[in-house]
Amino acid sequence: MIIIISPAKKIKSSLIKDVKSSQIDFSKESKELMKYIKELSPGDLSKLMNISPKLAELNFERNIKWQHPFKSKEKGHAILMFQGHAYQGMDAKTFSKQDFEFAQKHLRMLSGLYGVLKPFDIILPYRLEMGTKLKTENSNNLYEFWDNKLANKIDEELAEQNSNILINLASNEYFKAVNIKFLKAKIITPVFKENKNGTYKNISVYAKKARGLMCRYIIKNKLKNYEDLKGFDYENYNFNHELSTENEYIFTR
Repeated sequence: MIIIISPAKKIKSSLIKDVKSSQIDFSKESKELMKYIKELSPGDLSKLMNISPKLAELNFERNIKWQHPFKSKEKGHAILMFQGHAYQGMDAKTFSKQDFEFAQKHLRMLSGLYGVLKPFDIILPYRLEMGTKLKTENSNNLYEFWDNKLANKIDEELAEQNSNILINLASNEYFKAVNIKFLKAKIITPVFKENKNGTYKNISVYAKKARGLMCRYIIKNKLKNYEDLKGFDYENYNFNHELSTENEYIFTR
């Protein structure tokens, strides 16, 4: 079983103590993308990514310093680098050694720049959302750039585990990058909804944190059977049998 989750915009360098770091799997592709990104001025970045001049300047500086193999003091482990709502819910900084080892085998983070990341992968801070329309010589955007690479990588890792189960906890923006035409796995997508005046609604900020909470639930309990996801009960969520389908598990509160 492999769990996929989106990265976060907010990123901060952080290292896990006493673990053997792993290397990114798509270094060639990351270098190619950075070749084009490094050509962009702060103004270009602001326009392309729809970010403030201050953020554009920060990422311009990051891009200039980016090089692989990574030598910068700003490098860190992927699972601790991301600081968004989902990662607050996952709260990986409190993981035990056994939790980290399970996560390294079963958790994957999708990335516009790095493709697919393992928790112990060393990366540098960056900003490149999957929906960014960055043009390269052979592609008009990142979906075209990554094409079938991410799906093939996930299938390859599932085969190594003798499994065909993919737990999709990524946002739509990022899951679209996993070209399902090439994916052999059975996909289970947990969805989290809030009861608002008798109607269940998907509220983004809560859903993002809940995806991280589900990651934490799987990792802390070392789940390997997707049916066991139905026992998820963190922060008053419960599996909703009536709303759920075979491939979409709905959790409500």
